[in-house]
Amino acid sequence: MDLGKIEHSHLLIRDLKIHVAQIGSGERGTVIFLHGFPEIWYTWRHQMFAVADAGFRSVALDFRGYGLSDQPPEPEEASFNDLVEDLLGILDSLGVPKAFLVGKDFGVFPAYQFALSHPDRVSGVVTLGIPYFTVALDYDPLPEGFYIKRWREPGRAEADFGRFSAKTVVKNVYILFSKSEIPIAAEGQEIMDLVDPSAPLPPWFTEDDLEVYGSLYENSGFRFPLQIPYRKLLVERPPVSDPTIRSPALLIMPEKDYVIKFPGIEEIVRSEKVYKFIPDLELKFIPEGSHFVHEQLPGEVNELIVGFLKRHI
Repeated sequence: MDLGKIEHSHLLIRDLKIHVAQIGSGERGTVIFLHGFPEIWYTWRHQMFAVADAGFRSVALDFRGYGLSDQPPEPEEASFNDLVEDLLGILDSLGVPKAFLVGKDFGVFPAYQFALSHPDRVSGVVTLGIPYFTVALDYDPLPEGFYIKRWREPGRAEADFGRFSAKTVVKNVYILFSKSEIPIAAEGQEIMDLVDPSAPLPPWFTEDDLEVYGSLYENSGFRFPLQIPYRKLLVERPPVSDPTIRSPALLIMPEKDYVIKFPGIEEIVRSEKVYKFIPDLELKFIPEGSHFVHEQLPGEVNELIVGFLKRHI
């Protein structure tokens, strides 16, 4: 995998310079990759090459406020709709009439919303780890130390993260999120304290990988990432008359991802509910997959994604 073959540029989108990484000729179409937290474009490196080798144009972006993209002037005013509108601007700027969308973690939300809002611009949607649902998840059953509750509290994550370098924060989150248990701190304990400083990185995540992530979060900081996703997860979205996504879709569910233990998630993916508002859905489980299954088991994930793309050209 020669990362030097990936082309980097910035697109001026809604007054912000958005960083995009691209590879591939695109004779079979374009695929847009949407990252989660604590990630950036680099998280999709394995998939970018596999998709490009299959004849597609791979485009991975840093969301506004992340990595090498500009910070919005007022991060606290941000919404998930900003990411949807940015995505529309990116497709227009690249001259792409329709694209496949691939998202994981919070990147699934703009992917689903874009498919709902702009179905004529979407060839298909691939999501990892989070099914499509039309009502916000209820986190109330989870204890006060649940990491999302902690990071939604203004100032708390800033103080917790501020004790460490950006690289160490990313390392700790990768270690925590790679486990199959939901990260929950005890009373008086912070989320970063859940990680033993001597704990090793996951075996599929190298020091070189960490260096890339650390340098990009050193550049962007965590001010915007704490807003999107964490502090805007439960903000009410405008109602729609028909929440059905009619684009072809693939949902890849890693069974050792702690997110499957969130209230309501397993109930959805283990029943017919998963198809209710996204009827043209393929569902694939990866038994040993973690939250970062695309980095942990790239061969398996790449095969699923490329197969889906080829079926829906």
